[in-house]
Amino acid sequence: MAVREILEIGHPVLAARAREVEVAAIGSPEVQGWIDDLIDTMRAANGAGIAANQVGIPYRLFTVEVGTDNPRYPYKPPIPLTVLVNPEMTFLSDETFENWEGCLSVPGLRGAVSRHLEVSVSGHDRDGVHRTFDVRGYSAATFQHEYDHLDGILFPHRVADPRTFCSWSSFAAFRQEAFADRVRQLVDRWGA
Repeated sequence: MAVREILEIGHPVLAARAREVEVAAIGSPEVQGWIDDLIDTMRAANGAGIAANQVGIPYRLFTVEVGTDNPRYPYKPPIPLTVLVNPEMTFLSDETFENWEGCLSVPGLRGAVSRHLEVSVSGHDRDGVHRTFDVRGYSAATFQHEYDHLDGILFPHRVADPRTFCSWSSFAAFRQEAFADRVRQLVDRWGA
């Protein structure tokens, strides 16, 4: 287990589509080590999730976890530790919302991205068990963000209006309060 260096926007591994993990290899020491490193790196950086290619592992694997005390995202509802290998995602509705996103691979920058409010997610967990579950509300954006990484897409590629780009400090000073109110409305509606 180790905290790995997080690659930043512009690195070729981040721009490429990640490769599938052989399902039979999920239980191997190598893949289990990747999973442990992702969890350690995500937690050390106070991330809400991290994809394997963000730490130079070019495979389709990500982790998501949001605790109640994450200083980067104090308004995010909790998400238990989730490991997904070879994930797939489908939208359950056309309803979207404007999400102010940041990324460990794009330090210091935030921007508004349109995300779906209802998604179905499937993939293998760290034990190799295939799981399918739905994510609704604000938490759906977190899974979409990590899934995008596996296709070489970072949140700035999804920002429709470049005027929404701002620093984290500007977001905190001028936009976070209103956005946190919007997140609370989504949580009240969807429970997540």
